[in-house]
Amino acid sequence: MPAGYTQPLYILPFDHRASFVSGLFGWTDALGPGQTAQVSAAKRVIYDGFTAAVAGGVDKARAGILVDEQFGVDILHDAKGAGIITCVPTEKSGQDEFDFEFGDDFARHIEAFAPAFCKVLVRYNPDGDAAMNHRQAVRLRRLSETLVGCPSRFMFELLVPATPGQLAALGADVQAYDRKLRPALMLRAIRELQDAGVEADVWKVEGQDSRGDCERIVAMARRDGRANVGCIVLGRGENGQRVRAWLTTAAIVPGFIGFAVGRTTFWEPLIALRDAKITRAAAVAEIARRYRQWVDVFERAKGAAGSSETALATVLAGAV
Repeated sequence: MPAGYTQPLYILPFDHRASFVSGLFGWTDALGPGQTAQVSAAKRVIYDGFTAAVAGGVDKARAGILVDEQFGVDILHDAKGAGIITCVPTEKSGQDEFDFEFGDDFARHIEAFAPAFCKVLVRYNPDGDAAMNHRQAVRLRRLSETLVGCPSRFMFELLVPATPGQLAALGADVQAYDRKLRPALMLRAIRELQDAGVEADVWKVEGQDSRGDCERIVAMARRDGRANVGCIVLGRGENGQRVRAWLTTAAIVPGFIGFAVGRTTFWEPLIALRDAKITRAAAVAEIARRYRQWVDVFERAKGAAGSSETALATVLAGAV
């Protein structure tokens, strides 16, 4: 069984690679040294926003970053030295099928950084390509077994994209898929992966509109002796209103310990900085403000859930 993780965990993820480079800079070919330095500098803006939020009062014991080795190696070393929770991705970027970024050498890279969390992003639909799902599960079990007894815990980011058939049956309505099909598919995905020997300490999952769906996800993640496994909500690049609603809904459910909201935190400030519409200092301040906002939303809802139904109803009403 996994060791699990039950402490509050507020992650600012900026481990995006292929999408970050193409979306922010418009580059699609192999990068030269100067371009790599520009990407790293953009990620440093995000990190400086994070550290500004911590300096402004966010509890460092609960705050963490998720950043890649390719563009964030200096950030990882700085954060580790400052006692900040670090998370490092192991997957190749921009692929539909999970595979290791560094191939068979993945374990050496994990050992070299010894992050608090080793993270994978996996697209897994139980009704999708069965052969691909099996290949992914085999690789993921290998990672899961590698992390047993290591200082790095296993963070599993689960995305459940709709199959063409599922989407067609709903008239290509993505929001209907999110409401009607995805919650049950997420439960099946977690069960199948657990049964395949994949044991995550933290499940990083797409936001739910329903408290009941959040409760069922926790129950599945913690089934059969996995009592200390935690869940966190990812932002999926959604608008602030929807992220606030997801965080508020999740926070009131025991077992949801935090969030990992990236693009909704940093994307607009970085675009404005790129276009010279704001200064670097303003971008840092805005990223810090947005990150602090998610912390406040989550903690306010968590606190209200532990106080009274009236207070909780007030918080829930304000999130939508």
